[in-house]
Amino acid sequence: MPRKIRNTVSRRKKILERIQETGEVLIAGLSKEFDVSEVTIRNDLDYLEQKNLLIRARGGAIHSDSHVGIDQRLAEKNKLHTEQKAAIGKMAASLIRDGETVIIDSGSTTAEIVKNLGGIRQLNVITNALNIVNQLMNYTNFNVIIPGGYLRQNSMSLVGPLAENNLQGFYVDKLFLSTDGFDTDHGIYTPNIDEAHLNITMINIAKDVILVTDSSKFKRKSLALICTIDKLRTVITDRGIPADDRYKLEAAGIQVIVV
Repeated sequence: MPRKIRNTVSRRKKILERIQETGEVLIAGLSKEFDVSEVTIRNDLDYLEQKNLLIRARGGAIHSDSHVGIDQRLAEKNKLHTEQKAAIGKMAASLIRDGETVIIDSGSTTAEIVKNLGGIRQLNVITNALNIVNQLMNYTNFNVIIPGGYLRQNSMSLVGPLAENNLQGFYVDKLFLSTDGFDTDHGIYTPNIDEAHLNITMINIAKDVILVTDSSKFKRKSLALICTIDKLRTVITDRGIPADDRYKLEAAGIQVIVV
């Protein structure tokens, strides 16, 4: 990625973090903080508003509670909606059959899947998540494949061109995908661009894409779109799923499993 683009992405991420911390930001203050023109900051805020990540206000922007733009650390995610995630993980694991090849994406919900694989005798598991690799070490009869890449500390996942290139030679039966935001009119989102690129590669090599997400992720967006809902075969979630979102998914031919 060219340096200018990297700087733009980093600055926009920092802007979202400022809004999360304080509830609002001012163009003049951001211009001084990042040593760029006010025109550049206005462009940043306009872009982020188009992505529904903030609300533009006179002289700056304010926080929107309906969107998630912050890349939370895995340890923080592990503390949220634990009962729902455990039930979702157990249901997802029940869909796996002996001898299959599956991808288990990084995330706190996908990690719950691995805790319920005791009944599987043989399995090929591809994962980019180091916390999931640690759990898989308990299953001596599984083939565990790690695609490589560079480490994202927040999610304990490996991403980047190396991971993407190494995945392209595989074909998998099922992909278990997590998300930070799910807008059923547009698709699923993540706060990290590199994670989104890797997820797209995973989707392209998978026969079935199964989204595992607790209901708090619905009606939320983040920085990077992973895919539209037509790429999904199944969504596993909890009883808090909004009725209109369930209707949209089922009308699109997507199986919705509520636990």
